[in-house]
Amino acid sequence: MAWLDRVKMPSILDIHAIAMIRLGQRIRLTRPERDLFLRLTDIEPAGIRTLADLDAYVARCKAYYWGVSRETRQLHALIDQARARCERQA
Repeated sequence: MAWLDRVKMPSILDIHAIAMIRLGQRIRLTRPERDLFLRLTDIEPAGIRTLADLDAYVARCKAYYWGVSRETRQLHALIDQARARCERQA
């Protein structure tokens, strides 16, 4: 997973560009969020309409990239950070 070292998480300046849209239990990922998840996982975040859908997507990505290597743990941490950032911005 050498590509993992090249993944660039958005800087603090980019956070304002990432703002999940939320109305009650319904959510909509913005383009920067979808692009970030796609760049991290290479799995399209399609059909995400609720926080439960987002959690299922995160679980599916982590299950796909399973393991105990340093790179896998780092990828899981990046996925968790992206998920947490969505929650904070909503």
